[in-house]
Amino acid sequence: MKFLDLAKVYIRSGAGGNGCISFRREKYIEYGGPDGGDGGKGGSVWAEAVDGLNTLIDFRYQQHFFAKNGQSGMGRQRTGKDGDDIILRVPVGTEILDEDEETVLADMTELGQRVLLAKGGNGGFGNLHFKTSVNQAPRRANPGQDGVDRTIWLRLKLIADAGLLGLPNAGKSTFLSATSNARPKIADYPFTTLHPNLGVVGVDNAEFVVADIPGLIEGAHEGRGIGDRFLGHVERCAVLLHLVDGTSDTLVEDYHTIIGELEAYGGELADKPRITALNKVDALDDEERAEAKAALEEAVGGPVFLMSGVSREGLTEVLRALRSQIDEDRLRLKPQEEEETWRP
Repeated sequence: MKFLDLAKVYIRSGAGGNGCISFRREKYIEYGGPDGGDGGKGGSVWAEAVDGLNTLIDFRYQQHFFAKNGQSGMGRQRTGKDGDDIILRVPVGTEILDEDEETVLADMTELGQRVLLAKGGNGGFGNLHFKTSVNQAPRRANPGQDGVDRTIWLRLKLIADAGLLGLPNAGKSTFLSATSNARPKIADYPFTTLHPNLGVVGVDNAEFVVADIPGLIEGAHEGRGIGDRFLGHVERCAVLLHLVDGTSDTLVEDYHTIIGELEAYGGELADKPRITALNKVDALDDEERAEAKAALEEAVGGPVFLMSGVSREGLTEVLRALRSQIDEDRLRLKPQEEEETWRP
């Protein structure tokens, strides 16, 4: 399935049905009076967060969603049929934006959440509604209300507890594949990861979701490389894991490059809790490890973890550090296995 995280959608709610002008005409009934029914309501357009979706690819093949109009009223006091509603089923984590791509109309962060995007028009009154003691044969009825026509944007921000950051080939996909059942594409050339990947990671009887996004390069906020368009997928994360390639000759500059892109992106992303890890240490000897760690700790101003996704060295310590930064209500705790007691 292809990944799509931004889609433009055109929606229109249904118009209400017109009221009916009708009079009761039956044999032997001299004064039948008005009996025009009301028009039916137009269908509304809703958005609903559903399970089982992690992309907006369905909205690439269908961008127009028009609800049905209400049926006009009929004689014998019959009300017209209401128009059917239309439901846009979106993944959890979808933001619904107005046409300007800035105004947030709704943020679908919970499973089953429903939001009304365009309300259907009310049906018009038939002439039965206008009957009075002085106007017993009204010849007027209301037209139905028009529907709402609007353009919206759907922007997906994946729901994850921890996000991976780093330059291309920093080892993010290898880390995800080594700690979860996710199988992202891994190769020895930059920008192997073209789309975000999610994996469920477990440590100490707790599970949380990790998001792997394409690597950043210097100038990503200006559109270089793949750009920073995928940083929105880690905005909802509780903690960020910054991986630095330990085999790089410019690891300190690599670290500052990512930090600079986070600050240029703006928002709260640069202020999120961040854990820094020196990756690919299996390719370094003890002296090189010590030098690289000391240089990176001086740049970070805090502790740096040593790890390797290939040899799995230090992975447990990094996962425990991530777990400590994630709120308990976001973790999925496994039930403790009760010890079996011997019974005669």
